[in-house]
Amino acid sequence: MSRGPRGFVNRNEISCICISGVYLERGYIICRCNNGYSGNPYLSSGCTDIDECEVAKAESRNLCAKGYDCVNIAGNYECRQRKSKAPAIILGIRLGFGLLVLAIGAWWLYKFISKRREIKRKKRFFQRNGGLLLQQQLASNEGNLETTRVFSSKELEKATENFSVNRVLGQGGQGTVYKGMLEDGRIVAVKQSKAVDEDKLEEFINEVVILSQINHRNIVKLLGCCLETEVPVLVYEFIPNGNLFEHLHESDDYTMATWVMRLRIAVDIAGALSYLHSAASSPIYHRDIKSTNIMLDERYRAKVSDFGTSRSVTVDHTHLTTVVAGTVGYVDPEYFQSSQFTDKSDVYSFGVVLVEIVTGQKPVTFLRSEGNRTLATYFITVMKESRLSETIDARIKDSCNLEQVTAAANLARRCLNLNGKKRPNMREVSMELERIRDSQVHVQNEEDEETIEINVGDYWNALFTDSSSNITTTTSSSH
Repeated sequence: MSRGPRGFVNRNEISCICISGVYLERGYIICRCNNGYSGNPYLSSGCTDIDECEVAKAESRNLCAKGYDCVNIAGNYECRQRKSKAPAIILGIRLGFGLLVLAIGAWWLYKFISKRREIKRKKRFFQRNGGLLLQQQLASNEGNLETTRVFSSKELEKATENFSVNRVLGQGGQGTVYKGMLEDGRIVAVKQSKAVDEDKLEEFINEVVILSQINHRNIVKLLGCCLETEVPVLVYEFIPNGNLFEHLHESDDYTMATWVMRLRIAVDIAGALSYLHSAASSPIYHRDIKSTNIMLDERYRAKVSDFGTSRSVTVDHTHLTTVVAGTVGYVDPEYFQSSQFTDKSDVYSFGVVLVEIVTGQKPVTFLRSEGNRTLATYFITVMKESRLSETIDARIKDSCNLEQVTAAANLARRCLNLNGKKRPNMREVSMELERIRDSQVHVQNEEDEETIEINVGDYWNALFTDSSSNITTTTSSSH
């Protein structure tokens, strides 16, 4: 800018126009804002640009044709063709589709890898849980086994609500039992081992094989197994009314208030054991008969369960040579000394259960004197002293058939004979109990009980000083 006469600024800029001159020897300057600007050109702030686009918009006028956008520029405006959004939309769609395909591909790859890992994992569990051993056992026993269903882990997880604690029926030395419902609506008991113990895998597989051979109304039915889980699982028919021990010793109900009910249960148990010993394809020794392993169904009929320590023997063998296995109070003293388990060892254990049924007393208690802490020794003493009436369970004493109870007690005493050879076999026991039930009672005179070369005191002391109530072992040989 240049200064005109008398200091006026000669503005000739974009925003304004100034004209200077001389009139009558006097200088002057005239300024005005240029087109597209407004304001006072004589002020320091000068002229400001007019936004024609905003003005037209406020007046609802269109300065540009359709398809063009009004763009303000200094002192004026321009109409610029509106850019099409289609390329951007197409680009966005393509990008989104590409990302979707990539995500689906990544998800499919993840699922594929996960599935392969799961298959390998289940295969590893199957082998670790004795699947190959089971296959060998099934193959070697082909023709003697009923079809055993192999459940998938998903089926059992769904049936038990992922093994919820709310579905737990009970816990034992070998595992936890859950109540489940299969897709077909059947209620089942699902037995999950506590942990993977290679030393006990043989027991688990043995239970599967043995139960697959058994079809008896008084023996819990094995429906199938699952070996592809972290720990082995067995699936049984569901027995709704718990076990005999609970009803005899822990329940306040009146289920066991009648001798008729108790005698029927004894007949059921004896019939099941007689079947195992003499009617099964190969003789089977249960090796852990006790009241907690006697389940009661909806009609309170007895069903023998828990065959984890059971063993089958060939018909030309009379016993198993094993390290001692069993539960304190039920173990045959002769077996404890010799490590030779025979069918008469099961008879002894049944004798203890029969005494529980008659007396309502627990197999082991510290409430009795030191020499009579086991029910078996206490009962033998009572019978020798002819004090049976004092030991009959008070819940049945007044209403029972005393002659039947006496006959059952004498049979129990024979089962508890320290000399296994003098005990009846389970077939004889079963027949005798049926005769008692049918009131064809024949009270057999007791033979003078012969003692055998065994220190019974040392036997019981050894058991009571053991920190656990169960003596769990594996078979070493059979002959």
